[in-house]
Amino acid sequence: MRIFSVIRLGYRAVRFVRRRVRRWGGQQLTRLRFYINGATIGPGLKSYGIPIVDINEGCRLTIGHSLMLNNGMNHNRIGRQQPCLFIADLGGTIRIGDRVGMSGTALVCHRSIVIGNDVSIGGNTVIYDTDFHSLDARQRGTSADNALASTAPVHIGNQVFIGAHVTILKGVCIGDHAIIGAGAVVTRNVPPYELWAGNPARHIRSLQVPLIYE
Repeated sequence: MRIFSVIRLGYRAVRFVRRRVRRWGGQQLTRLRFYINGATIGPGLKSYGIPIVDINEGCRLTIGHSLMLNNGMNHNRIGRQQPCLFIADLGGTIRIGDRVGMSGTALVCHRSIVIGNDVSIGGNTVIYDTDFHSLDARQRGTSADNALASTAPVHIGNQVFIGAHVTILKGVCIGDHAIIGAGAVVTRNVPPYELWAGNPARHIRSLQVPLIYE
């Protein structure tokens, strides 16, 4: 039995070291990817794994301090793992506030995506500000299809909690302190201090507004 205890201890030690090396390497490569894509990012980045970053010419990505990312199979194991994706094209601008955390989240921006401070985004959530394709069948399949797709800004307020596997579509504004339930498809605005869930997402109940003492 003692030999198995030694093996188990050795395995744990190797796993601990490997995680530390992976974490350090992931953060350095993540910063490099942001830098190569012209992104502005504040201090305190924590990145487990490496995201995909593709910020095209004429687009911008601005990130506040203390961003935390979980990317890929070895981090936040809740199923359907993928790296975080930061994709901006056709002049799109992505702005992320301070102390934001996301896991396997895809941001695809052709116009504007704004995320406030202290936002928690659950695993495999996707946020799109574009329809990707034109609604005119004659334009789909042409080289101009993507550029002719309808777009509208997405805005997520401060201290919002978004559950896993959520889809947020173009033109949506989510108010401060709102909660979006897991698996929701958000197609319209969510007022502050409300819980929404379902497909399409709908109001479930209001949340208590904290008292402010002077």
